[in-house]
Amino acid sequence: MAGEADNPSALIDAKIAGLGDWRGETLARMRKLIRDTVPGVVETVKWRKPTNPAGVPVWEQDGIICTGEIYKAYVKLTFPKGALLADPAGLFNGSLNGQSMRAIDIREGDVIDPGAFAELVHAAVEFNTAKIKR
Repeated sequence: MAGEADNPSALIDAKIAGLGDWRGETLARMRKLIRDTVPGVVETVKWRKPTNPAGVPVWEQDGIICTGEIYKAYVKLTFPKGALLADPAGLFNGSLNGQSMRAIDIREGDVIDPGAFAELVHAAVEFNTAKIKR
């Protein structure tokens, strides 16, 4: 059985606790929205390396929904296929030049509409599910 060091949810918990500032609170809030929107979402941690032993939190269902990266000035939620998703609320504000990726860069004090975010998460899951069925 895997120990806590290998448990992705525990690694994400530790990352949030280790930040101890608005970025941890923001990541925790967005994580809760993802988990509430997609019951049974799979949490993973990818791209662990010596310079980033905590890795990058990733939420998946039939493929990656989004990743949660932490930077000094913002929390970045990257949707690998975001360019293919409808974003009527205009939440995507980062990685806008990419061919497929789009991101939401959340800076201290930013407020993200939970309903609009849930719609993006649902759209990502629907895209992933449709991709699997093709």
